[in-house]
Amino acid sequence: MFDRRSLLKGTGAATLLLNSHPDLLTTSANATIPSDRVWDAGLVRHLLPQVSDSRLLIKTSFAQPLAEAPHLYVGGTRVRGQMSDTRGEFWQFHVTGLRPNRPYRLALSTSRGRGLCQPWEISTFPAPDDRPNRFRVLFISCVGGHEAMKFLSPSVRNRLLRRALSFQPQAAVINGDHVYWDLLSPNTAKNYGQSQQALNIAGRFDRAGIVLGGDNETILKKVVSPQLVSVYGTDFRSTPVFFLMDDHDYFDNDDAFDEIITFPPSHFMLQLGRAAQRLYYPEFLPDAARPRGLAWSSMSDRPEATSECFGTIRYGRLAEVLLYDIRRTQTLAGPSAVYIDPEAERWLMNRMKASEVTHLVHAPSNPPGWTAGKWGEWYPDVLGPDKKLTIQTPKPYWNSGWLKQHDRIMAAMSAMSDRSPLVISGDMHAIAIGKMLRSGPSEFTRNPITVALSGTGGTRPLGWPSAGFRGTPATPSQVLDFVEEVKPLELHGFTLVDFTPDKMVLQQFSWDVKSQSVEAIDTLQPFHTAELPRPA
Repeated sequence: MFDRRSLLKGTGAATLLLNSHPDLLTTSANATIPSDRVWDAGLVRHLLPQVSDSRLLIKTSFAQPLAEAPHLYVGGTRVRGQMSDTRGEFWQFHVTGLRPNRPYRLALSTSRGRGLCQPWEISTFPAPDDRPNRFRVLFISCVGGHEAMKFLSPSVRNRLLRRALSFQPQAAVINGDHVYWDLLSPNTAKNYGQSQQALNIAGRFDRAGIVLGGDNETILKKVVSPQLVSVYGTDFRSTPVFFLMDDHDYFDNDDAFDEIITFPPSHFMLQLGRAAQRLYYPEFLPDAARPRGLAWSSMSDRPEATSECFGTIRYGRLAEVLLYDIRRTQTLAGPSAVYIDPEAERWLMNRMKASEVTHLVHAPSNPPGWTAGKWGEWYPDVLGPDKKLTIQTPKPYWNSGWLKQHDRIMAAMSAMSDRSPLVISGDMHAIAIGKMLRSGPSEFTRNPITVALSGTGGTRPLGWPSAGFRGTPATPSQVLDFVEEVKPLELHGFTLVDFTPDKMVLQQFSWDVKSQSVEAIDTLQPFHTAELPRPA
């Protein structure tokens, strides 16, 4: 154990407090302090940071509610925490005016200077005009799921994340499906949010009530904390992490029937999704090249100038990753329907035309390339009576405008003649990589688009969604010319992407719960590597 008297030396605080303090903390019946092999988390249950070249945003929760606002020391600066919930368990810190490409020593303390956890470090990204030589990003998806509903154990998911972090990525993208608690979808709600087991665990949401400030808040925490806090804990404290929301993060599956169409999200779905984000993981920090007026950006109840749906990872002139949630701005307008708000699409187009960044990567919450016949996909493929995907039968409730938007974005990617186009996403609970050569009338053969599925951290081990649930494996859409380099593998895993001035390198990792021991996670090595040289 560390010397608690010396932990906060130089921060303005005195000692580390690990036990309750009567003037600061109220008791919590089931409060637990997470274990960490090296770093002492103290009273901190989870801690998820995000950085840019000049800002830091942290979302955190404590084992017991705090009666007074905690303080974050960033170098010589003290920042007062803002309460995210209504009970003092969840807090956030937004720090501006930081210097680029600099490590900062951080410490959390009470207003009276008592430490709440061991200090740690995090570094800001390089300035937009800097020219770094290397950047590594971790991509993973679908890490959520409640253990009581037969999802992979949180400890095993945490072990997989720790193995990914052992390769020292400088940022991480967690692409959607952090929470599985579907409430209305006829296909999935009966096994998730409307199951008797779910009601026993958390209770029933009041859809006419507010989420934060009443019984709904209690239910929300019972639902989300076991799926997120127990998985991430404090392991990402020094690794900036970017959370994208997908369908399940709005507490439903993307389904369409005569009785119900689950997306765009209803008011209550929005309340739940926004509340979960507000409490547990950071919004996207502002970027000079991203308009502040995009949909669901610069909202008055969020940190200044942040965006809930559209994000940017900018690492000097070396790399830029565009992150976008397609669920919240989805429309049902037939041939003019979109997934991505038109102004956000314009932002994507402008960034692809810009030339100051060597590598430009897309990370949408809805994956292009493959289909499993789901309603809420880019493609019209549907499962026929013979259990094969077809485009000869109209897909019910599917909107042709979605594919038109897909084609516009893909064509713009391929048109980046000085870059290797790359899209990496999740949603499908699989690991895969391939080349898109055509979509409908649009040809991409001169500059093919590499498409990758990142791999999943969660999922019911015995019920993978495509082959197991839908009755068909994920396959390339029939509207595409597509070459599969790695066909979708429904295995747990993750992807690392290395950026250098002359190329991008993708390393894909997999772990098979049915054939490999849990201990095998600790020595995972890439099973597939793909190099994407920058065009001459």
